[in-house]
Amino acid sequence: MQKDTKVKITFLVILVGMVCMFTAVVTDHWAVLSPRVETVNITCEAAHFGLWKLCKKYIYIDEQEMVGKGCGPISQPGDVNCSYFRHFTPGETSEIFEVKTQRGEPARRRDEHLSCLKYNISAAAIAVFSLAFMILGTICMLGSTMKGKDYLHKPAGMFYAFAGLCAFISVEVMRQSVNRMIESEETIWMEYYYSWSFACACTGFVLLLLSGIGLLLLSMPQMPRNPWETCMDAEPEQIE
Repeated sequence: MQKDTKVKITFLVILVGMVCMFTAVVTDHWAVLSPRVETVNITCEAAHFGLWKLCKKYIYIDEQEMVGKGCGPISQPGDVNCSYFRHFTPGETSEIFEVKTQRGEPARRRDEHLSCLKYNISAAAIAVFSLAFMILGTICMLGSTMKGKDYLHKPAGMFYAFAGLCAFISVEVMRQSVNRMIESEETIWMEYYYSWSFACACTGFVLLLLSGIGLLLLSMPQMPRNPWETCMDAEPEQIE
């Protein structure tokens, strides 16, 4: 298989990873949280959220077998109320970090709110860096295609690999945020699971990281075919 064909296939895989990562960043189904159902004939609140927005779904419970279980599933019909996180509003926190009200512990609850909010801010910021690296890598690839400058494949591969690394860090930070909320003794959330936006982010970081490294390797000079052959003796690459 020729080198140009390998580069095209690698870039096609990178495009798939970029689409997956962009979809994960702009959607709000990274994680789904459910509180415990205490009784029937009531409306419970299940939540799903992403990097920027929280959506709460009000689900009516009329089945006795749901008592003691988590509210949901989220696919059930119900009214939806979405709101963006107030990341940069001083003195305010997002309602996703609600905890049970207990007297004498306002400071502890406030610290829990701020800690989880910092995790979410970090995940969002790192995801933006991932998008920036993807844009830089695409600019390099377009430059190499239009002007025939193959040496731009090397920085493009580095940018895509950095984008995959940032995506991985963002996924891990979000996972730590969800675990911190669930493991808290005061949390109202009983059950959780990671949804399709989280799966898109995971797919994106794997494809971007591996394909970026692959593109970087393809951009390296051709190695000698025999161990006793020097680089000067190797056959020159054909330039079309």
